[in-house]
Amino acid sequence: MPQTDKQVCIPPELPELLKQFTKAAIRTQPPDLIQWAAEYFGAMSRGEIPPVRERSEQVTLSNWAELTPELLKVLHSRVAGRLIIHADELAQMWKALNLPTDLFNSVMNVGRFTEEIEWLKFLALACSSLGVTIAKTLKIVCEVLSCDHDGGPPRIPFSTFQFLYTYIAEVDGEISSSHVSRMLNYIEQEVIGPDGLIKVNDFTQNPRVRLE
Repeated sequence: MPQTDKQVCIPPELPELLKQFTKAAIRTQPPDLIQWAAEYFGAMSRGEIPPVRERSEQVTLSNWAELTPELLKVLHSRVAGRLIIHADELAQMWKALNLPTDLFNSVMNVGRFTEEIEWLKFLALACSSLGVTIAKTLKIVCEVLSCDHDGGPPRIPFSTFQFLYTYIAEVDGEISSSHVSRMLNYIEQEVIGPDGLIKVNDFTQNPRVRLE
């Protein structure tokens, strides 16, 4: 008699395997994620070292000459304050700025974005291609999002920083949620002023703030 209520057993090694694969994909930023995934798991099955870019080899500004914080700031202004943007519209904006298509596709793949894109998440991953560390990535995001025009340090609402740091740390996969919570609690209680804004210096030059 066929079993209709048989429980599905998840291999115990699967969560860690998928976690390591996700981290490797973020570090490597492959232009064709499917092809790279085949090569990655093929190497793993053969007992070989998978094709993963190390942190020291991650994409930097010089590798993507077309992509700069200034152009991302232009892109952000064209999104015009929307939290959600359609993928086709964002792709056209990206193309209009002559930004590399393979980087756009890579960000889409890593973020698992579909037709409706959360703009801040997309922006965070785009900035991560310019910043080797999480602190550097968040610095770039702050510079892009800051509306200060008085020559002062870039600053954004702490709530926005909290959202971005939590998301980037989650995607990175190497930072525990407890560490993220400790850092955010410290910043909120000891660093943030009554205006509710966080400056770049608050997390780049404070020795007690270690984002990674």
